[in-house]
Amino acid sequence: MIIVMTGATSGIGAEALKHFVKLPDTKVYVGARGSGRIVPEGTDVLPLDLSSLRSVRSFADNIKQRLGETKIDVLILNAAIRATDHDQRSEEGFQLTFATNHLSHYLLARLFLPIMAEGGKIVITTSDTHDPAIVPFGPKTLNPEELAYPNENSPKGMRLYAATKLCNLLTARSLSAISFEDKSNIRMIAFNPGLTGDTSLMGKQSAFMKVMVAVLIRPLFYIVSMFIPFLFVGRVERAGETLAALALGKVTLPTDKIYASLVRGRLTFPDPSQLAQNNDVRDLLWKKSAKMVDLPESE
Repeated sequence: MIIVMTGATSGIGAEALKHFVKLPDTKVYVGARGSGRIVPEGTDVLPLDLSSLRSVRSFADNIKQRLGETKIDVLILNAAIRATDHDQRSEEGFQLTFATNHLSHYLLARLFLPIMAEGGKIVITTSDTHDPAIVPFGPKTLNPEELAYPNENSPKGMRLYAATKLCNLLTARSLSAISFEDKSNIRMIAFNPGLTGDTSLMGKQSAFMKVMVAVLIRPLFYIVSMFIPFLFVGRVERAGETLAALALGKVTLPTDKIYASLVRGRLTFPDPSQLAQNNDVRDLLWKKSAKMVDLPESE
């Protein structure tokens, strides 16, 4: 089995990776920035900077050269950031959170789609923040151009992050439609791990803050989450285990679903937001994204 991952050197992805490397006859390729990453045996770490479309293309070429005629069985697009500075830009000049969370993963999916094994899986990590019915800052509209080239009135902070997670879900829906049309039988899964402690998205925490989270914040949020479920702070081990189970087919989604969501530690299969189900919005994002990464709308 061939597995290709982003976001596998820490947090949820690292926990999922522990499950993959235990499998016989399995090779895992991980894209990551920098060097000296500590990963389990059976994992190859290849250079990948998601803030650079040039780096994304180089990573894809590297994988293709290594695989030859071999196909990818599982593609996991898990990496994400929440840029603290709204004016941060990618190498190509796109807003950094949008470029990293959506555009680079869109490009990776497009580049790897032709070499996916029949019946393979593509898992994109999204978030329930995409849904304004669940979180108040969830996006109610989507303007890809504004996300790529924001102005002073554009979404910032968690609103921007939530918009990129909507983009992930819409991309999953587009890829699912393509798979249905060309009968490649590739299974698309958009996975929401929920609010998860001990990940980079939670920010760097001091030793004191880690104690406060364990002793005070997590128990408090547990009680509050009985009434507001999205405030449940899950454990990274549970999220990683679930990501691995979805990727390996140990958990099967209902036939008509692509959205898998951890809610208070339990895996559910709800409908995504109304905006995420809008085919016009889905197709607009695909068209605009293709133009931004300099690809045709269809191959």
